[in-house]
Amino acid sequence: PMKLRLLTYNVHKCIGGLDRRYRPERVWSVIAPFEPDFVLLQEVDDGAQRSNGDRQVDVLGDLLGLRHRTFFPNVRVSGGGHYGNAILSRFPLTHTSNIDVTVRWTKRRSVLHARFRVRRHGHDSAFRTVNVYNLHLGLSQFLREKQLKIFLASQPFAGHHPRTPLILAGDFNDVWGSLGKLLLEPAGFQCSPSLRTFPAYAPMYALDGVYVRGDAKILHVRRPSNAVSRWASDHLPLVADVDIG
Repeated sequence: PMKLRLLTYNVHKCIGGLDRRYRPERVWSVIAPFEPDFVLLQEVDDGAQRSNGDRQVDVLGDLLGLRHRTFFPNVRVSGGGHYGNAILSRFPLTHTSNIDVTVRWTKRRSVLHARFRVRRHGHDSAFRTVNVYNLHLGLSQFLREKQLKIFLASQPFAGHHPRTPLILAGDFNDVWGSLGKLLLEPAGFQCSPSLRTFPAYAPMYALDGVYVRGDAKILHVRRPSNAVSRWASDHLPLVADVDIG
């Protein structure tokens, strides 16, 4: 088996939830100590005035030394630029696509898909393909359920073999903690423990989550909470160790 470390984090455009300051280095300092193999980010700016026009997927990727990256813009920002979802990895990216789960007349939402070629540590010839999905769902329960149903029926997800290792993580906005039991467990996913991640300075809601399916098993999930993480964004990250069979 291979053990992988995943970190999912709504970075709030690298703008502090309390002080409203743009500080990408704070977000880096929250992520870096965990040395994750995959970093799934939501609310990542690209070309927006509020974040100095930075392409944040590259700013954070460079700071973390993760050169395999994919980003897809979802929402246009007034004054120019966009924000969306990003995945950073230490493993080679072999394919990426974006799955639109937008419900008509509502804010655009999507699931970013990336396929990686993962090599077992110390084994040059032992490779496994791992599919990673990064999402950010809507603000109402009706929308979240509808968006997840669209995702579960979409390609390439619906075409995966039941044993294909899958990781699904991100900001589910799951205020009531119901999406796992309602939709994801019936679709074969193992759910992570529910850990409160929002608001970062005094967490009350478990909005973020990690789910796996196929030849993948969650070993441990934790929620980093220290002085920097309480200021760096309006969410806390989740760190999950996953075993790939």
